[in-house]
Amino acid sequence: MTGALDYRWRLREVMAARGLYSTTGLRPLLAERGIDLSASQVYRLVAEKPERLSLRTLMALLDILDCTMDDLIEPLPARRRRTGRR
Repeated sequence: MTGALDYRWRLREVMAARGLYSTTGLRPLLAERGIDLSASQVYRLVAEKPERLSLRTLMALLDILDCTMDDLIEPLPARRRRTGRR
């Protein structure tokens, strides 16, 4: 058996804790830091769990929200998964 790693993406929660409730408010803050994302890309970044995220974008989020990676990314216990071998 191997463990499947997973995480919980907490961007929406951290934004709300900082008084930032809309994705449209995040877009110009990212642009000020050189991260040019479309409105739909920012929405997906907030509303969905990203599978890939550039370090520049992550660093911009940490700066904007004055938080750490631990605030945004919550590791979840590894789920056990069968490998199919016996």
